[in-house]
Parts: sequence; C-alpha cells; structure tokens
Amino acid sequence: MPAASPKIHSGMCSVTLRQESALVVLDVAVRAGLRRVEWGGDVHVPPGDTHTATSVRDAGRDRGVGVASYGSYYRAGSDPDEDFTAVLASAVALGAPRIRIWAGTLGSAQASAEQRRAVVRSSRAAAHLAADAGVTLAFEYHSGTLTDTAESTLRLLADVDHPAVRTYWQPPLDLPDAAAVDDLRQVMPWVDAVHVFSWWPGYQRLPLTARDRLWRDVFAELRGTGRDFDTLLEFVIDDDPDRVAIEAATLTRLITPDRRAG
Repeated sequence: MPAASPKIHSGMCSVTLRQESALVVLDVAVRAGLRRVEWGGDVHVPPGDTHTATSVRDAGRDRGVGVASYGSYYRAGSDPDEDFTAVLASAVALGAPRIRIWAGTLGSAQASAEQRRAVVRSSRAAAHLAADAGVTLAFEYHSGTLTDTAESTLRLLADVDHPAVRTYWQPPLDLPDAAAVDDLRQVMPWVDAVHVFSWWPGYQRLPLTARDRLWRDVFAELRGTGRDFDTLLEFVIDDDPDRVAIEAATLTRLITPDRRAG
C-alpha cells in the first residue's frame, strides 16, 4: 500500500475565541470548515482538569473536529517541573498528540547561561514524561523567550537533544516578509505546526490577506518539504467569531497549490 501523501492541515487555536465557551469554539470551527483545534490551557482546558479535557475531546469528536494540540502555558525553566504533570494529564485526556510549551520567561539576549541551562533541563525532563505517554512537545516561537530568534531556537533544540521536542513557527514581530520566510527556512526541519495570523506593524491585527505575499511564500515552503503540518488560525480582528470563517477561507486558499504556476 502506498504511503499517504503529506498534508497541510487547517485548524484554529481556541485562544482565538478565548472569551467564548469550548462548545462555541467548536461550532465556529465547524461553520468555518476547520477540523482541528489547538485547545488553550488558560481557559478552555485547564491543566489537571481531566474531566473538562475529556468532555471537550468528546464534544469535538461528535462534531468531527479533532485535536491538533494542547496549547499549554507551561514555562520550562521557570515553572516548577512538577507543574508539567497536570499539563500532561490534560493533554492525554484531551487526546492531544502534541503539547505547546514556552522556553522560559526571558529573551535570548537577556537570559543568563544558568537560566538557559534551566530551560534545557526542564524541557528535557518534560520531554521524557511526554514521550512515555506518546506525546511530543513543541516550543512556542515567541519574543521574550529563548525561541525569539531562529539562531537561539536551533541552539535550544540542540541542547535539549530529545526526539520528542520540536517547535512551532509564527512570523516574528515586525520582520518584513522576505526576512520572515528566511527565518522559517532556518528552523523548518524542526517545525511541526504554524500559528497563522497577520500583524503589522507591531501588534496591530490585520486580515490574512493584508500579508498575502508572506503567507503564499510560507505555504510554498511548507509544501516543498513533503511533510505534514498543522496550520492554525490564531487571533482575528476584534476577537470576532464571525471573522473566523472569512480567515478560514483565506487559509484554505493559501494551503491549496497554485495550479497556474509553471
């Protein structure tokens, strides 16, 4: 039997609508044609609350919506290692194949050597626990952490040196389109999921179409790897549930190869 073709999966992060209930998030996802959700650990699926995790999992299955990942707010090297136990319990109950974690609380230029070592130790300890449960980890790719640059992210992944540890990617704040795509290329071998949004300048939220060139190039790069990815809508203008379907339609267009090319 031939191997399945690589696929770029479309979905959304529940934090896009963190003011809404989990059931509303699911209903919005279904109407938008999105079939995967990354469930946030801040509101919708709190760490250690396995009853809620199971209920959200079952409600998603009833609607044909799978779990892309568990978006935790566990900060390796800062939060106590034992806090990860509750995070993992919720992820397992949710049926999440991946847990998002954060690489500390300081950017790469501010963190001391000891603080970096603490993030590495904590991440590796969490990875061992997660791997035993059949779950992978991926770092949030974010300013104010050790994954604030491609160079620092690659160093961190090499230092952790665990096969269950990967990374997300999202456009670094205020980085022009070409530079952002180059940033992605550097970390691409480690990327399993992409948070999709258009901010410019700073934290100003724009529709995806406002950075159409960026996202077309990003998706071309993803397709070129021949690997599977989760691409997850994160944040919409005014946190408006009605905008999710609009942005989802753009995401679907971006995922689809341009047949006119060549």
